Amino acid sequence: MKKYNRTLLAATLIAALGVTGCGSDGSDGVDGTAGAAGADGTPGAAAGSVATTVENAFDLNITLAPADIVVVGADPFTLSFTAKNAAGVPFSGLEKVALYVTSQSANTTDTGAPMLWTNHALANDFGSSMYCSLTGTAEARGGAVVDACTLVEDAANPGTYTGSWAHDGNAPVVLADGNANDLTRVFIRAYDVVMADGSGVSDKVLSTPLDFIPATGELAVSAKDSVSNAACIKCHSPMEGYADTDMRIANIGAHHNYQKVENCVACHNPAIAGGQDDPEVGFNANFNAMIHTIHMGKELAQWQGLQGEAKERFGEIGFPAESTECTACHDNGTQWNDNVYAEACVSCHLTVDLETGDGHKGIVPSSDAACSGCHGAGSLSPSEAHSVDRRDVFENGLVLNVASAEVAADVLTVVVDVTLNGAAPIDGTDLTDYLFNASFAKKILMGTLDNNGDYVPGLSVAATVVSGGQLTLIQTLSDATYLDGKTLYVSSEMNMCGDTETDMIVVTADGCDVGIPANIVTKYFMFGDTAATGLETTDNLRFVSPALTAYSSPTQVGNDRTTADEAKCNACHDNLAHVKSPRHGVTNFTQCAECHTNNNPGSYHADVVVQSDDGTFVQVEGLNYYNRDLATVAHRYHSGTFASGASGIYIDSDDELVNYPAVQTNCQACHKDTNAAGDAMTFFSGNGELTSGRTAIAASANYGATVEYISPVAEACRSCHAHSGAAALAHFKSNGATLFGDNIMSADGVAIESCATCHAEGKTYGIDKVHASAAH
Repeated sequence: MKKYNRTLLAATLIAALGVTGCGSDGSDGVDGTAGAAGADGTPGAAAGSVATTVENAFDLNITLAPADIVVVGADPFTLSFTAKNAAGVPFSGLEKVALYVTSQSANTTDTGAPMLWTNHALANDFGSSMYCSLTGTAEARGGAVVDACTLVEDAANPGTYTGSWAHDGNAPVVLADGNANDLTRVFIRAYDVVMADGSGVSDKVLSTPLDFIPATGELAVSAKDSVSNAACIKCHSPMEGYADTDMRIANIGAHHNYQKVENCVACHNPAIAGGQDDPEVGFNANFNAMIHTIHMGKELAQWQGLQGEAKERFGEIGFPAESTECTACHDNGTQWNDNVYAEACVSCHLTVDLETGDGHKGIVPSSDAACSGCHGAGSLSPSEAHSVDRRDVFENGLVLNVASAEVAADVLTVVVDVTLNGAAPIDGTDLTDYLFNASFAKKILMGTLDNNGDYVPGLSVAATVVSGGQLTLIQTLSDATYLDGKTLYVSSEMNMCGDTETDMIVVTADGCDVGIPANIVTKYFMFGDTAATGLETTDNLRFVSPALTAYSSPTQVGNDRTTADEAKCNACHDNLAHVKSPRHGVTNFTQCAECHTNNNPGSYHADVVVQSDDGTFVQVEGLNYYNRDLATVAHRYHSGTFASGASGIYIDSDDELVNYPAVQTNCQACHKDTNAAGDAMTFFSGNGELTSGRTAIAASANYGATVEYISPVAEACRSCHAHSGAAALAHFKSNGATLFGDNIMSADGVAIESCATCHAEGKTYGIDKVHASAAH
């Protein structure tokens, strides 16, 4: 062992000397002869000629034509399409897409709609779509690996792709027994598309659905699409960046937004129908029935026993328009009225059992073909039974025309001409008998305008007995000079009983189907040294009198001081009358602002409730709103800071806004796009004040006994939940805001906030940037 150790040590020393070296290892050798030049490589694409990333979801356009695809019959499946960005540059590098194929055929049975959608892949027991990938297989949802068509990009023509089926049989999107003369719909979804920073786009990347006739290759239009994308967009907002010819829906949460009605029916068709009478499910997944149940969810849960998954998912959804106004959604033909079948009807009429006749006057129809016998025309047809467009019929049911306003001593006398159901009422007619809600006392709205043109309520009276075809309204003033130099407004909130069977305004005992506002044009009277002059806003833009052309109320529709747009409210709500029914019969901002004005302190809904983890609603301590200003109230309700809980729009336990259908930051969902001159509408004027001219809002925690004044910009901002926290309030205060509790007791004591310095339109943090309407 000793000898072995000595030998090992010697070897180690020799190795160490060899590693460290004993001097130079010699000079470098001479370079060898250069080799022959290699063959030229394939030229690369010119810079900018190929795109591999996008800016947003609408920056990728996938296009295919009828000749590019085989999806019906015995011929082998084929597919070709192109992908380009919005600038027309070919998009290269797609590795996975999904292909959705449906066809529309005549229903040969007596059950269901006359035309039915068939999803080809579902009909072949494959799934709702077919993937195409570089390898011919793909990972589906849940992790399973499935057969896919093989996707190939043309190396000579980047952005051009073909798909073929290399597995047994034909591709699952080919319907072997399909009719080549039936309309067929195809669209493509692209996966793993990224933006320049490597992050994925936040919305699905979809092609525009292609409708065509396979036998001829002709483009076609579906006769079944009774609801347009434009109808949905009226409430749900449009995806920014798409043209009017390719309208897409921005804010549908299901499946992360498939954007179009044409996309939805690819899956929500008869293949997955059923469940309406299943207590665990509670809704039919076929599109026609499901959409009814979703949008009627709140009403069905309250009155018709909605149950199961449907109640859990849809039971808090309130339809913002009148639920019987079918054309609010059905804007594309009359199929909804002409094609009567049980599936569509019982999705709203849950208490009707057509197998027993319960809820259907005992009638058990032999099939859907029998439905048209009663409901095909006349009073039981969908349009008549639902009183569609009935408000137009009732528009002149009660017409009030303010004829005069005079002051004698300390008495104001206003005379209003009355027409009831097209004729002057007989003497002694008490309009209270015709009121939809007779317990609400305020009927004729009267008050004055302040120096800013805003409404100051306080002169309203409730005289309702007609004499000589007129109402005579008498109000004792505090003194004979009370109205000197002031402008009086006269309007109404009378809400009358409409009978949809007779199309007449009726007394309550005769039947009261719908509340119909009195038809009145708000009139203004200026009082001074001369007699009062009647002023009518006939053009809805400014007062007609030359003395008042430079003086206008912010609530006149065409006035630039009104930044909200009544037409946009009505696009979603259909009309403002039903929003405040049954107590208030109002149709426009002018009437709303008589109460919801910055001069009317106090709120009946000062508290805010949000959903807790256990599903109950709890009050948010320290978050209160003590004014009725129209901007505050509208922002509060639509952003979930109202005291309504699950009865409307609210904040859930995850701090998410629930039941507001539009994109939350899309101000243009409610506000005007342009002013009267055609320029972009702005919220701030050039001096830092609001365009509306409001500089202070009256607020009161005890309904006017003690009144403070707060600044309008901060109140508008904090009325949205996202800006209601302590940090936001501190930011408002540091920029000059006056908040409730600062004890500013006069409007003149409210300073102009400096918000416009950073947040006016065009600024770095302008409201047009931080609240951009982009939905991609």
